[in-house]
Amino acid sequence: MITLTRINGRTVVVNAELIKFVESTPDTMLTLVSGDHFMVRESVEDVVERAVEHARRVRAFQVV
Repeated sequence: MITLTRINGRTVVVNAELIKFVESTPDTMLTLVSGDHFMVRESVEDVVERAVEHARRVRAFQVV
């Protein structure tokens, strides 16, 4: 899960593994695999960085 900020300033926690794509329109728009979409204050680069870091943390606990 990653914490982001909606345009209105409210915090939202998103399951990073459900993000289908992120685009700049010029605001940052997230589209989830469910088809839901919403805008956040963070940049595309910041969202990607948080999602990658989340994936690293999750995979660090997997037993090989």
